[in-house]
Amino acid sequence: MLKFALAAILSLAASSMSAQAETVVVTADHMVDVVGGKTIDYPAVFVTDGRITSIADARTVRWGSDVKHIDMSGKTLVPGLIDMHVHLTSLAEVGGYRSLTFTDSFWSAVGVANAQKTLRAGFTTVRNVGSDGFQDVGLREAIDGGYIAGPRIVTAGYAIGATGGHCDHGGLPPSMDRTTPAIVNSPEEAQTKVRWLHKYGAEVIKICATGGVFSLGDSVGAQQLSLEEMKAIADEAHMLGIKVAAHAHGDAGIRTAILAGIDTIEHCSLASDDTIKLAAQRKTWFDMDIYNDDYILATGTANGTEQESLDKEKMIGRLQRETFAKAVKAGVPMIFGTDAGVYPHGDNAKQFAKMVEWGMTPLQAIQAATVSAAKALDREKDVGAIAVGRLADMVAVSGDPLSDVRLLEKPAAVIKGGVLVE
Repeated sequence: MLKFALAAILSLAASSMSAQAETVVVTADHMVDVVGGKTIDYPAVFVTDGRITSIADARTVRWGSDVKHIDMSGKTLVPGLIDMHVHLTSLAEVGGYRSLTFTDSFWSAVGVANAQKTLRAGFTTVRNVGSDGFQDVGLREAIDGGYIAGPRIVTAGYAIGATGGHCDHGGLPPSMDRTTPAIVNSPEEAQTKVRWLHKYGAEVIKICATGGVFSLGDSVGAQQLSLEEMKAIADEAHMLGIKVAAHAHGDAGIRTAILAGIDTIEHCSLASDDTIKLAAQRKTWFDMDIYNDDYILATGTANGTEQESLDKEKMIGRLQRETFAKAVKAGVPMIFGTDAGVYPHGDNAKQFAKMVEWGMTPLQAIQAATVSAAKALDREKDVGAIAVGRLADMVAVSGDPLSDVRLLEKPAAVIKGGVLVE
């Protein structure tokens, strides 16, 4: 009996190893090489254990019957897309005080659906910059464990902010005061909070350097963390080997975040010419969500958005897009981030057209969501390009996205780790 059990275990292990070692080849008519900035015809991308092992010419290479073939004839492959600013456990359709009518665990549940929508939209990696209760960490663990479908998630947990600031849930009377766990009021508290977040699963630190559109009672551009607090956060995070993202609309907050050594600046709506120049000099990434203004203004207060927030958006929406155009022209390194959750998940790719409209070439816009985003994440060995050694994350579209970037809004197929997403 013991020998039989041992033989069964060994057989199961061998079967498991064989399954893991399955080789897949993905073929298509074209492939966008985002590193070289060119299109390659008739690629054959070989994948083993979820990583790309070689890329050949599909017209000349041969493979055996034991190789699984994913045929994307008539399609163009681009790397799996990366959205650097999402909130998977939020819903655009439920805004303002309306969110208080749902129980806390509701948001974890909708996060599962939003993760699936995001993956099917072609975004195989996302950076989730802020969620309550470490819900994004739970999502990441469930996806990585194979329990649910979704993108690879770089998690932040709670976003660090000041008392009464953008990351401190406002709008309630003192009798219902609820201070979120990531509120800090000194450099020492900020340093400790980074350690706490990292302890419980944060892979990136998110801070709220200024006010925001959807935080009630604050000025959208007003700075809310000091240079000393931001620097303490950046220094501690970097010592731990993780990056920092700063929500910042106002010029003073953006400039202070750059000087503090923050890695990516989110929104950047009101950056001055001098601050844009500083970002270009220091090679600080700008992550600008220039599509969602359309959705916010179109839906108005219908989703529960407060008029105060709508007024803020009307004030900065156009200015943010003009800032984007200036930053592109000035050579600021740019990455792709949408703030999905402020508008519906799954529509992430609609931002590509806006980026082209406001100064980028289609190739630059795609690079912002692939090779540049991977560099900003410090995950160039894993994602961001269809290249040997990287994870086999790909999106297939019908046509040439370098001629019509809107093709990315409707992917024909999505492949994650060499597996075709259903």
